[in-house]
Amino acid sequence: MFAFLKKLWGNRRGNALLIAGAALPLLMGSAGLASDTIQWVLWKRQLQRLADSGAEAGAYAKVAGAAIDNCSSVATATYSSPVAYDVKKNNHLPQTPTCAATNPPSTGSYTSDSNAVRVTVSMQRALSFTGLFMSSPPTITATATATIVPAGKYCVISKETGNVTGIDATGSTTVNLGCGMITNSTSMSAAVATGSSSVTASPIAAVGGIPSSTHWGSGTVLQPFTIAQPDPFGNVQLPTPSGCGAFPANSPSSTITVSNPSGVRCFNGDINIKGNVTLASGTYILDGGSMSMTNTGASLTCLQCTFVLMNSSGGAVGTVDLEGGTMNITAPSTGCTVGAAGCYDGLLFYQSRSAALDNTVKINGNSGSTISGALYFPNGDLRFNGDSGMTANCMQIVVKDVIFTGNSAVSNTCTGVDYGAFTGKKVRLVE
Repeated sequence: MFAFLKKLWGNRRGNALLIAGAALPLLMGSAGLASDTIQWVLWKRQLQRLADSGAEAGAYAKVAGAAIDNCSSVATATYSSPVAYDVKKNNHLPQTPTCAATNPPSTGSYTSDSNAVRVTVSMQRALSFTGLFMSSPPTITATATATIVPAGKYCVISKETGNVTGIDATGSTTVNLGCGMITNSTSMSAAVATGSSSVTASPIAAVGGIPSSTHWGSGTVLQPFTIAQPDPFGNVQLPTPSGCGAFPANSPSSTITVSNPSGVRCFNGDINIKGNVTLASGTYILDGGSMSMTNTGASLTCLQCTFVLMNSSGGAVGTVDLEGGTMNITAPSTGCTVGAAGCYDGLLFYQSRSAALDNTVKINGNSGSTISGALYFPNGDLRFNGDSGMTANCMQIVVKDVIFTGNSAVSNTCTGVDYGAFTGKKVRLVE
């Protein structure tokens, strides 16, 4: 027997099989651990996707003024629970995870931010290999925080909400705004620059899409699919007109000065600038009338002024057609609180929100023209066309749609006054 064992010990046949058999548990264990690791990473990524999406859904709900739920009932969530419903709709895990949402967060860097929403999702599930050796499944957790952050400075806001272009630069127009433009249009071509146009403005933002273009200036930041910009003048109220009369007659050869001793003067017809007209500082109400200047030799001067287009009888609201001549017009800057009765600081033109949708507004001063202040036509389509070349100082545009076309050239700077661009906002993950 001893001789047989000694002979067997020296026999080298079958060594590979013995080694393979001895290594098989290690190989199987390595394969099992690799498989479990891949599965773990996949579930972790899916959980992080849920946490990110849920946090952003909560922040978007804050923008809309909706209540933020605590995400405790994912399986039965409805639209009234924005965080839990988002997690429910985007869940591709083999089970419904546990979810918790806090607003503001109780931990992290945004505990004092009332707009911040922190979402934590987790799940327990046995892994195929390591589950054979573990007494309980491991817990996988992912956390994300989203909030509302600044999105740049805008001096053009298009209030268009339909599936049409809200900002359009075409022809040979040259636009240099010194700040950005944003449209609430949901179109995939919400803001476009075509033809031979050149647009220097950043950022360019839209609720919808923004096609790339070589006509956007170098370094322009495009921000498609952002949140809608609110109406910055939505709380400004119309004045109550009284003592309205006709605007003084003027001709191409006349030079007139119009007084405004009370600070508010009302006209119940059109203002047609034909000659050289200077208006005293103050508020000018066009009750049912429009304002026009089409004579290339005419001029309009009005410093610290607001033109209000309305109709106290409920009829049609007038519009503006300034296509010729020289303008030197500036908005008031008195330091009053915009929105308070009689305060129109920063507003150069204010068209009633009851004006007809898509009424056409034209402002095309010549190269000697200077305007300063906000052009507020919430239902109007503002067209800059022709060889305008005017200089704008802290010009703000809040309209339904804006079109820069023809050979227009608009240069906008902001010095010497206390109103400027509007601050935009967007939802972003921050932790």
